[in-house]
Amino acid sequence: MFITPAYAQDAAGAAGIMTSGLVPMILIVAIMYFLMIRPQQKRLKEHKAMVEALRRGDQVVTQGGILGKVSKVQDDGILEVEIADGVKVKVMRATISQVLSKTEPAASA
Repeated sequence: MFITPAYAQDAAGAAGIMTSGLVPMILIVAIMYFLMIRPQQKRLKEHKAMVEALRRGDQVVTQGGILGKVSKVQDDGILEVEIADGVKVKVMRATISQVLSKTEPAASA
């Protein structure tokens, strides 16, 4: 006699309400992945490939805005960059933000 419709619902009705709240959450996560996470991973992959392809003679820009020419490439992730005549600095490979001009690979004989 005093039973409200909320108490009279069966278990199937409660499960429908639960899944209707779950679908928008899944959509939000999917949209976040495709709009934010995936492009960032692609950008990181491209940057890693660019840094790995650095060689002597390349014109580069560091994250600090320093322009220079790579004069020496070391195996431990350090580059020697000439920023002026006779002025060479050592920088980490990861701090290179852009390669302005690439040198041609040496012709193999």
